Amino acid sequence: MQLQTIFKAGNSDVVALSPEVKKKTGLKTGSNIVVDVASDGKTVVITEVGGKVNKSFITPNFLNWLDGFNREYGSALQELASK
Repeated sequence: MQLQTIFKAGNSDVVALSPEVKKKTGLKTGSNIVVDVASDGKTVVITEVGGKVNKSFITPNFLNWLDGFNREYGSALQELASK
């Protein structure tokens, strides 16, 4: 674990990722990520999103909903797709 400080960059607050964190997670400069807050209201969750993302249409809440939908109905959808 590494202590980080939030700092200003323009109008945004920023947290830098250390090379160690980037290596462990596979994140790279330019990676598309979604930043969300866990249900405890204290934990920040960073999830990499593959490919190009149109940020104006995809929200963290939608991605969480989609993940839950896929967990619940994924096998049924795969079965339907194979028919």
